[in-house]
This record gives sequence, C-alpha cells and structure tokens, in this order.
Amino acid sequence: MAKVFAYQMPLAQKSLLKEEKLNTTIPKKEEPKKEEPKSLMARLNFADETLPLGDRRVERKMKKILAAHTFDNTQTHRLQRKAAEWFPIIEPILAAYGIPEDFKYLALVESGMQGGVSPKGAAGVWQFMPGTARSYGLKVNGNTDERYNLRKSTVAACKYIKEMYRGLESWTLVAAAYNVGDGRLRRQIDNQNQDNYYKMKLNRETGGYVYKVISMKQIIEHPARYGYEKPKELLAYNAE
Repeated sequence: MAKVFAYQMPLAQKSLLKEEKLNTTIPKKEEPKKEEPKSLMARLNFADETLPLGDRRVERKMKKILAAHTFDNTQTHRLQRKAAEWFPIIEPILAAYGIPEDFKYLALVESGMQGGVSPKGAAGVWQFMPGTARSYGLKVNGNTDERYNLRKSTVAACKYIKEMYRGLESWTLVAAAYNVGDGRLRRQIDNQNQDNYYKMKLNRETGGYVYKVISMKQIIEHPARYGYEKPKELLAYNAE
C-alpha cells in the first residue's frame, strides 16, 4: 500500500498543477484610453479662466469674433514682429507683479503695439488716459510723456490691473474693466446682480472685448490656423 501511495502522490500533484494551469486566466493588458480631442470652446481661455461650456450664445459670439480676426483683418505678420519685440519686456514685468501672462495680449488689442493716440486722448502701448497715467506714477506733461515708455507704462498697467483684481477677483472681469473702466463695470455688476462677464449685458465694445483678446491670443499662438502661411521660422510665437 505504501508503494501505491508513493507512486500516486507525484501523479496527483502533476494533475493538480495541470488543472491549475488550465483554470488560470492571464489578465489582458488594458489598452490606454484614447483622449477625445477637446472642442474649440474647451481649449479657449483667458488667464486660465474658461468660457462657459454649453452656452450656445457665447459659442456663437466667440466663433464670430474669431472668424473676424483672420490674417487679412489683423495683419498677423506685423503683430508677430511686434510681439517678438515687445513681449520679452512685458512678460517679466507681469510675472513680477503676479499677473497672468495673457494680459500681454491686451496691449496688442489696445494699440496694436502702435503706441498711437486715441480720439479720447489715450496714448502709448497700454492706452492710458493722462489722468490715469499720472495716478499710477507716469509723467505726462508738455516735455515728457512716459506713456510711450514701454517698461514704465507696463509697470503702471500692472499696478492698475492688480488694484482692480483686489476688488473684482476675476481676471476676465479685470480685462473688461480695463476697457470700460473699473467704476463703470462695478456699477453694471451691481445693477445686473451678475459678476460673470459672459452672462452680463454690456455695451458692444466691452461686451466683445475679452472675446477679442482671446482671438488675439489665438492668432499669435496659432497663426497658421487663421490664414498665416509664411514659413514657421518667421513666426515669433507659433505654437503649431
């Protein structure tokens, strides 16, 4: 009997091992999920503040203003050269004041980097009115106009932007306030009991201002998408 058991034990072990192999399933490797490409609206933002998704009115308006800011209308080649020249000066100043880099596009929208004088008297890259410029430390008199000094006027713009942010607590609202004025925007917020820029009813210029800034950001960062077909090496800020 002992011999029988001694002979059958190895056979039993082999049988069990064979059964285990048959019953053991090798787990399949999970294939990485392919991320669906984001919609245009999901990709767009100002200072990391996104547009309201699913709002058809906002989407239509954004697409309309983007379509208007094509190469022919915005002269992307000129703006690219200006951006390459001025942004290296503007960007570190914005960073030093803790202001999002997207505010550099306000300068392009405000003056196209021309530094001209508006019919109302605003001047320089940041289009300061004389009184506002003086209140933020710029000299504006018959002999000197520091609104045309890019470095100094950018510092003044940063002080102004930061002051507005303390009260508005939204970079998108600050951008709108830069266009219409801090006091006027605050009154509209109170009157409408609404502090979401995209849902507010504002005058035509201010109501389209942030959309225009976002469009400027798009054509500077992705010029080929908007009709600019020159070689990439000529594009100063091409993220294509």
